[in-house]
Amino acid sequence: MVILRRLPLLSSGLFFLLQFYSTICYAQGQPAIPRLVQRSGRMQLEVNGQPFLILGGELGNSNASEMAYMQPYWAKFDTMHLNTVLAPVYWELLEPEEGRYDFALVDSLLQTANRKHLKLVLLWFGTWKNSMSCYAPGWVKKDTRRFARAVNDKGATMEILSAFSPANRDADRKAFVALMEHLRQYDSQRSVLMIQVENEIGMLEAAREKSPAADKAFEGEVPAALIKYLTSNKDVLMPEFRERWAAAGFRTVGNWETVFGKGLDTDEIFQAWHYAKYAGDIAAAGKKAYPLPMFVNAALNHRNVLPGQYPSAGPLPQVMDIWKAAAPAIDLLSPDFYNPRFRYYSDLYIRGNNTLFIPEIWMHPDNGAKAFYAFGHYHALGFSPFSIESTNSAGSESIGKSYAVLEQLVPVLAAIPNDRVEGILLDTATKKQSVHFGGNTMQVNHDYTLNWSREASLPNWPEGGVMIVQLDKDEYIFAGTGFVITFPPSVGILQADEGKFVNGQWKPGRRLNGDQTHQGRHIRIPVGKWGIQRVKLYSY
Repeated sequence: MVILRRLPLLSSGLFFLLQFYSTICYAQGQPAIPRLVQRSGRMQLEVNGQPFLILGGELGNSNASEMAYMQPYWAKFDTMHLNTVLAPVYWELLEPEEGRYDFALVDSLLQTANRKHLKLVLLWFGTWKNSMSCYAPGWVKKDTRRFARAVNDKGATMEILSAFSPANRDADRKAFVALMEHLRQYDSQRSVLMIQVENEIGMLEAAREKSPAADKAFEGEVPAALIKYLTSNKDVLMPEFRERWAAAGFRTVGNWETVFGKGLDTDEIFQAWHYAKYAGDIAAAGKKAYPLPMFVNAALNHRNVLPGQYPSAGPLPQVMDIWKAAAPAIDLLSPDFYNPRFRYYSDLYIRGNNTLFIPEIWMHPDNGAKAFYAFGHYHALGFSPFSIESTNSAGSESIGKSYAVLEQLVPVLAAIPNDRVEGILLDTATKKQSVHFGGNTMQVNHDYTLNWSREASLPNWPEGGVMIVQLDKDEYIFAGTGFVITFPPSVGILQADEGKFVNGQWKPGRRLNGDQTHQGRHIRIPVGKWGIQRVKLYSY
């Protein structure tokens, strides 16, 4: 607008017309805002008009609080083939004094990401981080009269901000909106893809808050909005939640114990509604400022643990319906994996039209295989080991090698419908699986079932993972690690080529019709190797 300042004799009408035209031209020059779209039968993240898989890594919780600390790690992210870094934004550092915002850390993240050609998913560490309120600003923490704390079932005040305090929510929302407005104006390259609202929300020490405000709400009527959602979706509610409501007689009038029965499960349902309303309100206000996709993450509970003994009432499987009803502005409910039940919980998180996104999984050598399974079987939006900067850990090599393969397949997957993409996860407990694609059946086995390796005698095998993509009736892509694939009698391997996809175009390498396929007996990528093979079958 420098030119306009040099033309003082312009009429105000012409001035604003030129200003409007300049704004439009500027907007047209910017990349499109990232969004979630339905394509090829599944939800995809679209970045500047193109599908995008998040091959991510999440930073350790405190490490993004100092850019100098992070400096040595950025080059390693490139060698690991990350395209996205998940990084916290800390309320206490963003708003050190009420109403005064400091975006220096956010801007530094954006500048570094742009320079390194990386995308970002920002994690809002606001009211709650892993249940606690440790990242709330000091001026919030110290003013306990204004900013109410949760109270446990013993009447003790906790270091957890209450979900029943409008002042808590309003302060968090104001800061979050300030962040989103700043991103809208400052992130001209659209480096930020999604926003996580809070972090691992969940109530500890009790299944629900026991403050006077919480008790009053618990004794009050179940909100009409929730009843309307339940009755409208009665036949498609999550089974475990529907059973709870059914056991109480499908009641639609009364307080929480009348409608859902007495017990800790009802306490968790009640608390989930208020957590979800709180987070959903913040998300909605943030989207109004800048409409990026938003999600919440869940700390998964273990077996046979009662509500209150795990972070209860977060976006967990048993209360997913509550979160969907209370927080429509939140696009995804996402699990964090720090237990071995990967298949079990992934299955639960694709129910109710929820799309799987894994913002955190512990760093482990098997992550590389799990990534192929997550993207192939669950059509996940993204995968992200935690503390990705810990690059000397055992899981770093496997995830980097898997990402090097997966990044090649993004353009291919964008054009392939769900029923022509599959993923298989193999280990000691699941050594084999049969797969059927468009008239062809194949047996997928763990590499060690061949008994060619001394390690095959070990009690616990490393996981093998394969993504299978059907290009045509008798043509497939097999990508992954640690698998062997055989075909029925009378079905032979016409040709098997290893190779790479470059910008979506196949570049063949070696023809593997000899020893690598055991003279046409199978398709194999051994444990410890990662790659892509393009295979044509024929009948004889």
